[in-house]
Amino acid sequence: MRLLHTSDWHLGRSFHRVSLLDAQRDFLDHLVATAQRHEVDAVLVAGDVYDRAVPPLAAVELFDDVLHRLAALGVPTVMISGNHDSARRLGVGAGLIGRAGIHLRTDPAHCDSPVVLSDRHGDVACYGLPYLEPALVREELGATGRGHTAVLEAAMTRVRADLARRPGHTRSVVLAHAFVTGGEVSDSERDISVGGVGSVPASVFDGVDYAALGHLHGCQVLTDRVRYSGSPLAYSFSEARHTKSLWLVDLEADGVPRAERLSCPVPRPLARLRGTLEELLEKPEYAPHEDSWVEATLTDPSRPREPMARLGARFPHVLQLVFDPADDGAQDGASYTDRLRGRNDQQITEDFVRHVRQGRAADAEERRLLTEALDAARLRDTESETVR
Repeated sequence: MRLLHTSDWHLGRSFHRVSLLDAQRDFLDHLVATAQRHEVDAVLVAGDVYDRAVPPLAAVELFDDVLHRLAALGVPTVMISGNHDSARRLGVGAGLIGRAGIHLRTDPAHCDSPVVLSDRHGDVACYGLPYLEPALVREELGATGRGHTAVLEAAMTRVRADLARRPGHTRSVVLAHAFVTGGEVSDSERDISVGGVGSVPASVFDGVDYAALGHLHGCQVLTDRVRYSGSPLAYSFSEARHTKSLWLVDLEADGVPRAERLSCPVPRPLARLRGTLEELLEKPEYAPHEDSWVEATLTDPSRPREPMARLGARFPHVLQLVFDPADDGAQDGASYTDRLRGRNDQQITEDFVRHVRQGRAADAEERRLLTEALDAARLRDTESETVR
C-alpha cells in the first residue's frame, strides 16, 4: 500500500508578516498532483492543519478546496488534529465527510477505531491519535501518569488491543502529533511540555508498522518505522537549512515500510546573514541571497543609521533584523535567539529568575511553583481554544 505522509500545514500562518496563502495554495496543488502522479492509496495528515483554533476564512477555503480535490481523485485521506487546531471545530461533520473518503480523527475516545484500507495483500488499519493534552484526556484514556508519555501509552494500549482482535496479517499505521525524543526542534513549534517534560520515547509506538508523526517542522527519521514529515513550508528562520518534504511510503505485504523523500516547492529561499552592515552591503559572497527572505544579524559595535532601509536596497526581502555587537559579551557570540533554541518554557523561566536575582537560582519549591504556573497557563490556553 502506498501512503503519502504530510503534516503541519499551518494554513493561515504568515512568515514575519508576509502572507503565505499563495505558497500554501501552491503546496496543496503539489500535494494533489503528487498523490495523482504516484497513484497513492491514501494521504496521511498528522495534525496542525490550521495555525490557530479559529482560522481565517481564506485558510478554511484552502482546506475545503483540497479536500474536495482529494475526494474527487478517490484518494482516501486520514487526518488528525494537532495542538494548533481546535479539535472540536476541525471535527465538525466528520461523519458526513467520512462518506467521501476524508476521515477526520479529532476525538481521543475514538483513537482505537481505525480507518481500514485494503489492497491485494489485505487490510491496513490506520489509527488516528489527535494531539493529546494530558490534563484534558488523562482520565478519559485511563492513563496512570500525568504527562505526555502516560497518555500516549494509554492510547497505544487501546490501539494494540484493537489490532490484536484483527486478523493476524493486518498491517497497521498510527498518526500522532507529539514531540518524540530524538527529534530536532525549530523556533516555530509551540511548546507542548508539561511539568517541563514534553518528549515521549519512540518506543511508545512499538507494535505498529508505521508511525506518521507531526509537530516538529523538520523532516526526520527517528527509526525506519517512526518518521516526521515536517512542515511543507518554513515558518521560522531556524528552518533555513531544512529541505521541506513529503514521505512516500510503500507498506509492503509483510508490513515493512519503504520510504522515499519527495521535495516540496520553495516559494522563496531563506538566508541568515551575519556581519557588519557594510560587510552585508558590500561583500560579493552575499549576492546569491539578494532575492531570498533574509534575517540579518548586525555585529557593528554600535547601531548603524537606518539599517533596515539600507539593507533593503540590496536585499528587498529582508524581514528580520537582529543586533548582536561583536563585543557585547554574549555567550560565545551566540545571539539571543540562538541561546534560547532548544530550551523549553520551564528552562527559560528559571534562567530569567537566575538573571534578575544576579545568579541565585530558583530553589526546589520555586521551581515547583513555576511548573504549576506554566502548566496552568498552557491548560487555560488549550481550554479556551476548545471552547471558542
